[in-house]
Amino acid sequence: MKTNECILAIETSCDETSAAIIRNGIEIVSNVVSSQIESHKRFGGVVPEIASRHHVEQITIIIEQALKEAKMSMDDISAVAVTEGPGLVGALLIGVNAAKSLAFAHNLPLIGVHHIAGHIYANRLVRELKFPLVALVVSGGHTELVLMKEHGKFEVIGETRDDAVGEAYDKVARTLGLPYPGGPHIDRLAALGEATIDLPRAWLEPESLDFSFSGLKSSVINTLHNYKQRGEEIVVENVAASFQASVIEVLVKKTKRATDHYGVKQLLLAGGVAANKGLRAKLEEEFTESEIDLIIPPLSLCTDNAAMIGAAASIKFNYKNFSGYDLNGNPGLDLEQQ
Repeated sequence: MKTNECILAIETSCDETSAAIIRNGIEIVSNVVSSQIESHKRFGGVVPEIASRHHVEQITIIIEQALKEAKMSMDDISAVAVTEGPGLVGALLIGVNAAKSLAFAHNLPLIGVHHIAGHIYANRLVRELKFPLVALVVSGGHTELVLMKEHGKFEVIGETRDDAVGEAYDKVARTLGLPYPGGPHIDRLAALGEATIDLPRAWLEPESLDFSFSGLKSSVINTLHNYKQRGEEIVVENVAASFQASVIEVLVKKTKRATDHYGVKQLLLAGGVAANKGLRAKLEEEFTESEIDLIIPPLSLCTDNAAMIGAAASIKFNYKNFSGYDLNGNPGLDLEQQ
């Protein structure tokens, strides 16, 4: 008889192969992550076929390592959880099939998890969630404001109409000749520069909680082209600082608008871009005097990892919301249908 709920979680939605064991939804027993950044760097982005091959090579090793670090066997596991979407379909399928095989072989419940639900629930590994809350989700593929009034229920109240934040960072970084992934490089350079270039902020309609970054991205690219045509020196640090200042101002102000409008108790930061030091600092500054409890996860829980998938799966486990063996990789999985 298991005295603790221990979930073995698997994450393979993009270019990290990860397995973790989470106890009772709040304790990380182990969390192993194998990154593929070096393999994809020379291509300037993730190549789906290469990502899938790496997952095939790594998945068994990573799962075994997660169990070893936890000093556990499959006999100690209560359920198997896996990211079912969104993500790269080939990459998702590696994790989904590994999870289905383990669940079937050991007669354990199978739990499919939405990748963004995982990013949001990474915060529960820091502190218990208090409802209602708003989550600012910022990653390579997603920029969303999500309202939660209870566990496991998500309402998207704002989203990007074009580029996600991480996507805009990568494209601007590429224009500046910076390596992939571009976000950390721009964040580092922005801290060294000054926001001397007047770049646009897309506020959209009054009171809108949606985002738009394609105009900003185009403005940066046009500014750089104009500098080159005039033979003027490009101070990369100042370009990075100006771009980041525009992004962060829009993110923080729209987030503040959402927390005020919905009267929330908590604000969560989630997603890979949550590792951005400028964004973290500005949110802390904005909410330092607020009664709203701001949770910013440690850097290890911002990028893709299986611990966050296990944390989200724990809620489904308690509700006995299990998946069947027809579970499939779903690149277009809807968060609100979770």
